[in-house]
Amino acid sequence: MTVKNQSSGVQWRDGLVPVSERFDDPYFSLGNGLAETRHVFLAGNGLPARFTPGFRIAELGFGTGLNLMATLIAHQGQHGPLHYTSFEAFPLPAADIARALDAFPEARAVADPFLAAWASGHRRFDLGSICVTILIGDARTALPAWESQADAWFLDGFSPAKNPELWGEPLMAEVARHTAPGGTFATYTAAGFVRRGLEAAGFAVERRPGHGHKRHMSVGVLRPPIFALPESPREAT
Repeated sequence: MTVKNQSSGVQWRDGLVPVSERFDDPYFSLGNGLAETRHVFLAGNGLPARFTPGFRIAELGFGTGLNLMATLIAHQGQHGPLHYTSFEAFPLPAADIARALDAFPEARAVADPFLAAWASGHRRFDLGSICVTILIGDARTALPAWESQADAWFLDGFSPAKNPELWGEPLMAEVARHTAPGGTFATYTAAGFVRRGLEAAGFAVERRPGHGHKRHMSVGVLRPPIFALPESPREAT
C-alpha cells in the first residue's frame, strides 16, 4: 500500500519506504537499504580501509541521509576529520527523513544530531569528526562551481531511466574534474550510457555484482592523465 504525503512530494510504500513522486523512484532499496549502502558506496569505494585524516567524500543525491549515517557509523573510531559534501536539488523535510531512517535502527540511533541540525535549517554542520556540507540546488550548476575535490564519490541519484539529467556525460565530466588523483566512484547502476560517460570522463570503470536482486553495479578509479613526451631537441648540424 502506498500513502501520499502532500507536503513533500513523497509517497510511503508499505508505510516504510519513501518514494519520490517527481521521479517515481524509491529513495533507498526496497530490501535492506543500509546493507545496500554499505555494499555499494562504502565497499565499492574501498571504505573504511581508505579513511585517512582529511579524506573527502562527495555525493550526488543526498536523499534521506542514509549514506551519511552509514559513513558516520563506519568512521567511528577513526582519527582526524572527514569531509562529506552532498549535492541535493530537492531536500526532504526533517520529519520525512526521520521517518525514513526509522526503518534502520542502527542508522536511526546515531541520527539525532543530524536531524536537529537539519530541522534548524543548517546545511553545514559537524557530526563528530565528520564535517558535512549539503549544497542545495541543481548539481549541473552547483558542481561546476564547487571549489574542491573528492577522494571518493557516491553517485546516488534516482534511476538513470527516470532522472537522466543527473547521469549525463557533462555532469560525469564534472565529477572527474572534481576527483583527486587516484580517486574513486561507486554507484548502484550499471546502465551502459552511465558507464560510457564515466569512461569518457577519465575513469577506469568496472562492473561488479550488485546488492540483493540487483545483478550489477559500477565502480571506478580516475586514470592518471597521459602526458605526451616532449620532443628531443634537434642536434645542431
